[in-house]
Amino acid sequence: MDADYYLPRPIRESIVVALADTPVVCLLGPRQVGKSTLTKRIEPDRAYYDLDNPQIFSAASEDPSGFIEALPEKVTLDEIQRLPELMRAIKISVDRNRKPGRFLLTGSANLLLLPRLSESLAGRIEIIDLHPLTESEKEETPGKFLDTFLGGGFIPEMKEVEPNAELMNRMLAGGYPEVIGRTHVRAGQWHEQYLKALFERDVRDVSNVRDIAELSRLLEVLAYQGASLLNISNLSRDLKIARPTADHYLQVLKRLFLVREFPAWYKNRAKRLIKSPKIHLRDSGLAATLMGLDTDSWITRRNEFGTLLESFVVQQLTAQAAWTDPRIKLFHYRDRDQVEVDCVITRGSKVWGIEVKLARSVGRADAKGLKRLAEVAGDDFQGGIVLYAGESTIRLGDDRYMAIPLSKLWEL
Repeated sequence: MDADYYLPRPIRESIVVALADTPVVCLLGPRQVGKSTLTKRIEPDRAYYDLDNPQIFSAASEDPSGFIEALPEKVTLDEIQRLPELMRAIKISVDRNRKPGRFLLTGSANLLLLPRLSESLAGRIEIIDLHPLTESEKEETPGKFLDTFLGGGFIPEMKEVEPNAELMNRMLAGGYPEVIGRTHVRAGQWHEQYLKALFERDVRDVSNVRDIAELSRLLEVLAYQGASLLNISNLSRDLKIARPTADHYLQVLKRLFLVREFPAWYKNRAKRLIKSPKIHLRDSGLAATLMGLDTDSWITRRNEFGTLLESFVVQQLTAQAAWTDPRIKLFHYRDRDQVEVDCVITRGSKVWGIEVKLARSVGRADAKGLKRLAEVAGDDFQGGIVLYAGESTIRLGDDRYMAIPLSKLWEL
């Protein structure tokens, strides 16, 4: 990808708003998703220090308090997870001067999950997630799919069915900016090198890991089990590692923004805390590389592409939710009868559902899970859609259920 090539990120506005009233704003996300590029473009004149730079890291680690106090009033500190000790010095500095927008931080590990982060910045910091590029960002469209869906804006529309190649290519590529314009083979090679560098360099910043090979195998197993319920006991047995070790490795992968736990939704809010989450890799391209999926396996490995598609859609919706409305929460649903809904969206008490299908055509039976969700949610249910690989927008029975082309994720 051209070094000067830049795609606008809708989350930029959330950062600007946060800087206007919050002393510390922290942009978190995986390496290579564009955090540094985005922060430099928000305020080009803001002082910038990269903790990956050995000289800057050395100066900051030798005297954290002195380093922070010597900084300009407005500063960006890149890769803050490299030196969590700075957070205490930032807290002290902010307590002396709570002027908004003083510190813009970026991190390639989840600061809220780091064991060495002992000082809380509660009330002083706003955390904003930057995800890999969504398909709407690549197309430079507004990213209004969720806004349209929650606003009830879809209308029936019939189109001719076209080949699946575009959807497959988007799933296999994923959202890291560096893979834009690469062939699938070259994108896969980049994914492999990315993971190798991440495990060799960044793991030590977030935890002590005894066996990097075991950690890598866990990530590969999770790629194959994407969009399934998380079962740590089964994972530890399959990998022949102790249950506490499997738990620990999963936390490391979460801290590095490689996997996400997708919580369960239940009408009884307390039950959401004790029911099994689903597990998704955060980037479909990485997952496809780990699974060995390519354009030639579209037909022979259709079931695996189906699970990859669910993670791909969750990836798009999670990112869009961040810039659409901060009140939006995402879940999955499964009841005792094994009736499922891939994505449950809530905003306050209101509930919507989304099912994801790789099929080129759908019918009323494909809304079964959505109808069960409607029964459970009662008057809170607002509507449901089946995202599918066709081209037409159609009603599935009554007006509450519609089939929507997956392409709407990046066309709106």
